[in-house]
Amino acid sequence: MQERTLDATIENIEAVTEFVNTQLEALNCPQKALRQIDIAIDELFSNIARYAYRPDTGPVTVRVEVEKEPLSVILTFIDHGVPFDPLQAETPDITSDAQAREPGGLGLYIVKHSMDEITYTRENGQNILRVKKSMA
Repeated sequence: MQERTLDATIENIEAVTEFVNTQLEALNCPQKALRQIDIAIDELFSNIARYAYRPDTGPVTVRVEVEKEPLSVILTFIDHGVPFDPLQAETPDITSDAQAREPGGLGLYIVKHSMDEITYTRENGQNILRVKKSMA
């Protein structure tokens, strides 16, 4: 397990992505899974940066764990911001014209449908969001 704690800022998305990708490259992660994980990092970290500590900022810990059978990566995002369970977010209307839709929610929808497992808990004043992606 590897982890890194950074300020929840949009500018740190790139640092988080590089941190995670370094771990994934050591696992010979398939390109499709790598792209899906990068999208998840961008969406989840940016949501924390924009909303968790508004109007201030605070820390986010990103943890990378590897399971061997089947080969999978688990990313955990931990923040002390306002409680938010993305699994309870309303599903966007993807059937209507893009101009007619309400903004927001599409990124979480993509993450929910591209990851193999997503869990959320609120413990000790912390949001703990885990996403799992199989490499098999």
